[in-house]
Amino acid sequence: MLTSPLFVCFFLLKYIQSFIHETWLKRYGSSPSADMVTLMWSLIVSIYSIGGLLGSSCAGFLCVRFGRKKAMLLSNIPALLGAALMGLSRLCGSFEMIIAGRLFSGVCGGLTQNVHIMYAGECAPRRLRGLIAITASTFSALGKFVGFALGLREVLGVEALWPVLLAANAVPVLFQLLTLPFFPDSPRYLLIDLKDKEACIKAVKQLWGDGDHMAEINDMVSEQRAIGGQKAKGVWDLLRDRAVRWQLITLLLVVSCIQLLGANVVYSYAYSIFTKAGIPPAQTHYVSLGIGTTEILSTVLCGFLIERAGRKTLLWKNYAVMALALGLLTVTLSLQDSFFWVPYCSVALVFIFIMSFGIGPGGVVCPLITEIFIQSYRPAAYVFNGVVNWIQLFILGLVFPFLVQGLGNFCFIIFLTYCLSMAIFVLLVLPETKGKTMLQVKEEFNRLNYRGKKGQAALEQSQCSVVTVTRL
Repeated sequence: MLTSPLFVCFFLLKYIQSFIHETWLKRYGSSPSADMVTLMWSLIVSIYSIGGLLGSSCAGFLCVRFGRKKAMLLSNIPALLGAALMGLSRLCGSFEMIIAGRLFSGVCGGLTQNVHIMYAGECAPRRLRGLIAITASTFSALGKFVGFALGLREVLGVEALWPVLLAANAVPVLFQLLTLPFFPDSPRYLLIDLKDKEACIKAVKQLWGDGDHMAEINDMVSEQRAIGGQKAKGVWDLLRDRAVRWQLITLLLVVSCIQLLGANVVYSYAYSIFTKAGIPPAQTHYVSLGIGTTEILSTVLCGFLIERAGRKTLLWKNYAVMALALGLLTVTLSLQDSFFWVPYCSVALVFIFIMSFGIGPGGVVCPLITEIFIQSYRPAAYVFNGVVNWIQLFILGLVFPFLVQGLGNFCFIIFLTYCLSMAIFVLLVLPETKGKTMLQVKEEFNRLNYRGKKGQAALEQSQCSVVTVTRL
């Protein structure tokens, strides 16, 4: 996640557009139109989402076919290829190489975004499952921060060094290639999918240290028996199976639609908000570092709180705070020129929103997919989540400018409504998953999945199966 080109690229707008203009002039002997330069820039920005969609679509297959660890190692191939293409683009005089590099980087981003969380969640002991999975959110925030920092004029944000900045994500990729081979694969994958108990025990000892871990290994064995040797399910199975209906609804509303929280929108508005507050335009990049620092600290704080307060409490309370912050932000932006202190309130609300996002949904959704789906459905759930998330990000990028044009500051009402709805949904529907086995969480959701006389009979039969498997 470190130094993701998705965030770095926006610092380089004028440099890359100038490069497109110069390259076109040398190649064709005439200057490109402003519309053509804008089109190429838009393609450079948006094609990352297309790559993310492709990478997310492949995540389930690669995780089942090669395992979690090998899938993460394979994701480094498009990452290195993308970094090489973008880093050499100026030397080769080809802006098409930037487009191709962004596509490959997006493939890596979409793949690792799913596989990393799955691998971390399956490798963690039950008492640390939330904390370990949240590291994905922490390092994602750290990646934005590093991207902002490297994009400063004092570092790599100058015309002579922009190819180096675009290729900087090769550094963490190489670090992973050097270190990940020494780690074992997911113990759950080794036991449940490969049915290799000895390899699972060895992996558990390597990851968790010496001690008595048989209780958790027995939980994995119980889950393996409950699955009954079934192969990993596909996305179509996930969509039509009533037994996971409420897990799917939770996945869609709470996890996959996270773009509807408005975090990216607040980031987009931050520049104008800081300018209205009196911060010089030349200094806004440094304030952006403050936003990045806030997001990192909030996800770290979420890691400390998640095993104490629980997933449900952190989610609904922070959804409510985010809704309140968006409502007040709508008011302060509308009264921006009325009082001198109002712009400073807007700045404070931006930081409150980002902190609530990191402590709440930004961090909590990381372990949630691993916890609410058993092994056979988990890869399909991650594929579904990734595909919906990237499509949503792409559509929001296209629609948002029109929303701003049509609604102005009141565009936040849409995201406020979603945050408030999710606070109510989580409070009334979502069961707590803290400290529970996968089968216990499955049983909690079964009470929602089966209703009525036939549903009650199915629920009782499912509970009997779980009890029988646990006793075995």
